[in-house]
Amino acid sequence: MHSPLFGILATLTAVRAATLNNVCSVSYVKAHLPPPGFYQGVTLSPSSVTANPVTGVKVVDNDFYPDAVFDYCNVSFTYSHDGLDDQVLLTYWLPAPAQFQNRFLATGGGGYAINSGNQSLPGGVIYGAVAGMTDAGFGAAQGNTITQWLAANGTLNWHNIYMFGYQGIREMSELGKQFTKSFFNLTRTNTTLYTYWQGCSEGGREGWSQVQRYADSFDGAVIGAPAFRWSFQQTQLLYPDVVEQTMGYYPSPCELQKIVNETIAHCDPLDGRTDGVVARTDLCSMNYDIAAVEGQPYHCPATPASPGSPATPVQQGNVTKQAIAVAKKILDGLHDSQGRRVYFAPTPSAQFTEAQTGWDATANRWGLSVISLGGVFVEVELDLLNGTNVPDLAGVTYDTLKGWIVEGMQRFQGVLETTWPDLTPYRDAGGKVLMFHGESDWGIPTASSVRYWESVRRTMHPGAGYNASAAAQNDFFRLFLVPGATHCAANPAEPGAPFPQTNLAVMIDWVERGVVPHTLNGTVLLGPDKGRNQQICAWPLRPVWAPGNATGPQCRYDQKSVDYWNYDLDAFNVPIY
Repeated sequence: MHSPLFGILATLTAVRAATLNNVCSVSYVKAHLPPPGFYQGVTLSPSSVTANPVTGVKVVDNDFYPDAVFDYCNVSFTYSHDGLDDQVLLTYWLPAPAQFQNRFLATGGGGYAINSGNQSLPGGVIYGAVAGMTDAGFGAAQGNTITQWLAANGTLNWHNIYMFGYQGIREMSELGKQFTKSFFNLTRTNTTLYTYWQGCSEGGREGWSQVQRYADSFDGAVIGAPAFRWSFQQTQLLYPDVVEQTMGYYPSPCELQKIVNETIAHCDPLDGRTDGVVARTDLCSMNYDIAAVEGQPYHCPATPASPGSPATPVQQGNVTKQAIAVAKKILDGLHDSQGRRVYFAPTPSAQFTEAQTGWDATANRWGLSVISLGGVFVEVELDLLNGTNVPDLAGVTYDTLKGWIVEGMQRFQGVLETTWPDLTPYRDAGGKVLMFHGESDWGIPTASSVRYWESVRRTMHPGAGYNASAAAQNDFFRLFLVPGATHCAANPAEPGAPFPQTNLAVMIDWVERGVVPHTLNGTVLLGPDKGRNQQICAWPLRPVWAPGNATGPQCRYDQKSVDYWNYDLDAFNVPIY
């Protein structure tokens, strides 16, 4: 008689020997869907199943995974929530059986999109993982889900908000794990399925929405520049517009870019190496005064009109005192009328993207251009009006912005804020988190991630000294500040900077092989040094280049740097995690 082990091995061998065409069919997928009742409250639709093999896919120059060529099975099916007339579309890319490595990867989106289309899925398949995404029931319009957050003017559609906030990702992940086990016969062989998350910005917030709620969410989560602390994040996008309106000066984009370029040039060597990268934005903020740029000439050529953007004239002149004042106010971060800090400041090397003005051809001048990501938060989520942006910022003050933050916190605390600081269940279940954030991020202040890491440290290790509690936290949750990186991407303004393109591989090594990422692998993705590797320091250590060292920075503890990043939001009487 054959032993049970022989049967398990035979089953595994048979699955691995199957070709993509053997298993990538509608009939095979239907036979391996999660069974009825597997996930309470949802009903799958077998008649909706699609499946087709795709071969020879080539991906190049992506920030979140290396170049690769691969085959996959493209599967989709829908489900509905019992008692609701809805339809949620799930998409899974499954590697060819011979390439499957017993892994599942859940992915998210950005902005107000709950998925990134097909952009994130290759990042799982090339590592032998089934990769999944959901439209959470928002359909083809999911790229801007907020259009479906109201049942009618004045009435929030809480089901859709919950689906965006955390429920849709949970359902996609749990159904996807079970589908993966069944598709590759892991349930019959009792084989471990390793589960992962990878996402940035809104995708980062979505990752935290699972880790904070569900101990069994993932074995490892790769989280970039998360858009958590939702009401703060969306409102602070409007702060530069309010600065320009309040100060009565609207600098051209070229004038602002001149300030950034000079800041990068002067702060580049502060880490001990001149390479076009500001690796120590803390030292930059403490040691460089942008007033030095006043009076310097700037010039940018005219640009033709393009879809959605009018033509702009030549931008030239000398940096004005007014532009310096506007930039300094933005770099100081939002404070209320009593001088109390409301939110974090951007780093001095970040682009002034949120402060970009628009050209008014009729008035022949630059003027206010309200960033819609912030404006739609006010228009839809606070004022409960179907819209895409606030019509203007008339009468809006710094205190108004603070009031919007408080209103948003009170309304969405349990759904979208996503900063619950006690990760004990996830840690105790063996879960790992790798969080990273660009030091030149224009969209989400880098200090936002530092604040959360420190909040978790204080919450989970009360009474412990700083070094002991930081070391304990690093056992399962590590934060890396990425020199020169912009928002979830390599930065053309600092092309020599490393970007952590292989984060999922690093996490796989940590989870499956116990290889702790004391430093994070980075790759230069732009410029003449493209392809060069460089290690990135783990918080709270900071990079310092020793003279003559070309291999990588030393990672040192710097109390002044820690103090710089840990400033208080004293405008509030409640804890802000």
